[in-house]
Amino acid sequence: MDNFIPPEFDLDHRNRSDEALKKWRKAVGKLVKNRRRRFRYAADLEKRSEAKEQLKKLSEKIRISFLALTAALRFLNGAHFKRTHPEPVEEDIEKDIQNGLQEEARHAGFKIHPDKLGSLVASYDIKTLTKLKGIDGLADRLNVSLEKGVNSSDVPARQSIYGANRYTEKPFKGFWVFVWEALHDLTLIILIVCAVVSIGVGLATEGWPKGTYDGLGIILSILLVVMVTAISDYKQSLQFKELDKEKKKIFINVTRDGVRQKVSIYDLVVGDIVILSIGDQVPADGIFISGFDLLIDQSSLTGESVPINIYEKRPFLLAGTKVQDGSGKMLVTTVGMRTEWGKLMETLSECGDDETPLQVKLNGVATIIGKIGLCFAVLTFLVLTVRFLIEKGLRGEISQWGSSDALLLLNYFATAVTIIVVAVPEGLPLAVTLSLAFAMKQLMKEKALVRHLSACETMGSATCICTDKTGTLTTNHMVVSKIWLSGKSKEVDASGHKDALDSYISEQVLSVLLQGIFNNTGAEVVNVKDGKRSILGTPTESAILEYGLLLGDFEEQRKVCKILKVEPFNSEKKKMSVLVSLPDGKTRAFCKGASEIMLKECSRVINADGEVVELSEEQVSSISDIINGFANEALRTLCLAFKDIGNGSPEDSIPESDYTLIAIVGIKDPVRPGVKEAVKTCLDAGIAVRMVTGDNINTAKAIARECGILKDGDLAIEGPEFRSLSTNQMKELIPKLKVMARSSPTDKHILVKTSRNGLGEVVAVTGDGTNDAPAMHEADIGLAMGIAGTEVAKESADVIVLDDNFSTIVNVAKWGRSVYINIQKFVQFQLTVNIVALMINFISACVSGSAPLTAVQLLWVNLIMDTLGALALATEPPNDGLMQRPPVRRNESFITRTMWRNIFGQSIYQLAILLVLNFIGKQILGLTCSNATEVLNTFIFNTFVFCQVFNEINSREIEKINIFHGLFGNWIFLGIIAATVVFQVIIVEFLGALASTVPLNWQLWLLSIALGSAGMPIAVVLKCIPVKNNMTASQHDGYDALPTGPELA
Repeated sequence: MDNFIPPEFDLDHRNRSDEALKKWRKAVGKLVKNRRRRFRYAADLEKRSEAKEQLKKLSEKIRISFLALTAALRFLNGAHFKRTHPEPVEEDIEKDIQNGLQEEARHAGFKIHPDKLGSLVASYDIKTLTKLKGIDGLADRLNVSLEKGVNSSDVPARQSIYGANRYTEKPFKGFWVFVWEALHDLTLIILIVCAVVSIGVGLATEGWPKGTYDGLGIILSILLVVMVTAISDYKQSLQFKELDKEKKKIFINVTRDGVRQKVSIYDLVVGDIVILSIGDQVPADGIFISGFDLLIDQSSLTGESVPINIYEKRPFLLAGTKVQDGSGKMLVTTVGMRTEWGKLMETLSECGDDETPLQVKLNGVATIIGKIGLCFAVLTFLVLTVRFLIEKGLRGEISQWGSSDALLLLNYFATAVTIIVVAVPEGLPLAVTLSLAFAMKQLMKEKALVRHLSACETMGSATCICTDKTGTLTTNHMVVSKIWLSGKSKEVDASGHKDALDSYISEQVLSVLLQGIFNNTGAEVVNVKDGKRSILGTPTESAILEYGLLLGDFEEQRKVCKILKVEPFNSEKKKMSVLVSLPDGKTRAFCKGASEIMLKECSRVINADGEVVELSEEQVSSISDIINGFANEALRTLCLAFKDIGNGSPEDSIPESDYTLIAIVGIKDPVRPGVKEAVKTCLDAGIAVRMVTGDNINTAKAIARECGILKDGDLAIEGPEFRSLSTNQMKELIPKLKVMARSSPTDKHILVKTSRNGLGEVVAVTGDGTNDAPAMHEADIGLAMGIAGTEVAKESADVIVLDDNFSTIVNVAKWGRSVYINIQKFVQFQLTVNIVALMINFISACVSGSAPLTAVQLLWVNLIMDTLGALALATEPPNDGLMQRPPVRRNESFITRTMWRNIFGQSIYQLAILLVLNFIGKQILGLTCSNATEVLNTFIFNTFVFCQVFNEINSREIEKINIFHGLFGNWIFLGIIAATVVFQVIIVEFLGALASTVPLNWQLWLLSIALGSAGMPIAVVLKCIPVKNNMTASQHDGYDALPTGPELA
């Protein structure tokens, strides 16, 4: 069928244009029964266009404000505006900023109006800020201390006066809205009209209550369909609502009540002191207080890719921008809907997510089947009507028309419309949403937050996972395990203290070591509640700082040295540097980073007596052996070094070479429990696992072997070497590549791009830093780390791994495969029902002039195969067998040959049984009673329903014979099957007047069940018929296809 689907329905899940989205919706045409329901979770392209226009205006506004700021700075500098004592604030400025301020705000100690405060940052008004005495004057007017931050008791008042940091969101739909939307189904509306007319004609001809039965039956069936559909859709929306709540759990470091703490960005208030680090998203508008080399990426607001430096003369920070480099503190001035970002987010929140590739493809399938169904419905109506007219003409009654004739034609029309209801598989694309919602909810319980629907289904096709080492394969609980210092290696006792080092190093060496640890660090020792101290920072930084605290006093070292300049850790340079002023007035640079890289930048070493001596070639070789020895023990190695510069200034650049080596530290980070088993699961599933890390190659290889990633014959390479290869060389090497060490984000991006474009792989890639964003964008699935990941990485990701565990990534792949195969099961089931329902009515109409299945009965069948079928089959949990088969290729047909075999086999059996019963059923069953026709039609209806019940069970497995595996643990499936059977009994035995049925005796009930259950052994026979597999023998050179065939049963 994929060959018949128009190209408009074949969309990539990445980089799709709004034009492509418009084309497939246009291709659907008018053949949509309920546009509100079908496109409920589709992107609102009009709102998206509105957001783009809004962003364009905002970009222009920021550009003009930036030019005005530049001009103002030139004016101020030209006028020699710097003074020892700032000018007193002019009275008119004071009146202006307080004009319109509420009494409540004045009593609370605030001296600036929210609107004036907002425009100060939004318009980059440096002149007004200068007149207000800069950041200190502004803090005074906001009644906040720049050291202690906001008092928690003031938060409600600040939210009341200056607003909360939230944007207006699309209101959540209540249950009755879903009922109303379900009623917008065009075919149901037509059937309601038919039912009303039927009741009117019936009352006139047959009187009350007999004349209302047909019409009431249709109306009650429609109400049942509407209510079940609305309940299913409402529960889906609740699941998405829960997931949205999880997505909004974003925290940022602030100083409140004099202590540093993490708060939700939605709880920020005006006056908060926010600590910004690399990868953070600026959570509100604010003013820069202090920091080092703060580089801000404003592309989310301006579209400009060039970041800007933020410092005292350019202090304005806008919400929604991202910290690309450096660190700093900011004073929050504007929050929520008063910021430009808040207004933009209000529009974006109404845009919705793009449809997934599977949803779009199934819309194409639904369109084709719908057209076929429409033709059959029209043909059925025409055949029935023509036969009726011919028979009427043969009786000579062509000129005689009564209400009974009109009622009969109306029933024909209702049957034709109901065939359309059954034939147009509205539930196909919606089943994808249902399955994805279910999978996303379950994945949340397994510590994976799916941000984009398409990622869940795409992950099921992943052929390669490029994973980080630290925190993903390892525990991320780091401790300094070994240290080389003054020519000696020593094991570090976790409960150790400086006495352990005093025996062989001088006080001077210890002093330099502590200076290097405490000043050159990205971590902080902060006060938390109850007067306790805590270390905040990355696990690597925290491990080194924790070791330093065993040896000396942090506060004492920080007091005697003044930090002049900081170059934060950079994944390209793989080092962090700092320039400090010593108590004697001299300047010293400290640097730490990747050991083998730093060793090349060192020309001297400090010995045990504290003397600086030249590094000989023998010493360099010996130290390299030490580094490799640490690395072979799976330790992460870092080198600490310093360089005295003399009398320096903050403007001095930090040296790049000629350092003095202090120490080599080996940091232990154990492999996570269960990782080896998870890697084996991936390999069994045909998913290649590649470790991409910035660590030393020996450390990486040791960890990779422990995890089961690197085996004999596999390749490990360093990033710079990989980068230097040609594209063809890369394509030859990648299939054998298992470890890439000392890699930069650029190397990771090249690896992902070559794997996707050159080898046709479906690549999942993990990332935790700002620089990982390009690789995650390039990959088919971007996976961000929930604990170690920055907000920029999470924003770029499709899935957030909340526990940073590789095993969780494997679970995402398993659920992705489950979504894909569950939809295949549902499609197989629904197409079988479609074919049988269409053909039985059409053939019967052609041959006998009547349709055995009435409108009410077809509506019930539609409910079984659509909403209930989707609930039963699309929510099947994954089984371990899913990870013992190869991934689905990009170009593989969704409806496979195996599925067509099952569909046609079951359809032929069901049609044969039903047609035989329809034409010679009375003779076979020995029906001679007065209502034999009604009994036969009821029996046909009952048998048809039981055929679908057992076919639903058959559909649980497309290839395997054992369809009962896991059945009794799936309460949703069992509940739906039980509800279907119970309601079928009620319809047949008690609702005969409404459903055109009569009660059946127990023999006919048993026979119906027997004929339905006969589909199960037929399914076994069908699964034994070999089907040519259209998968190629290998995915590409180096990857052999996994075994397929009988063993899968």
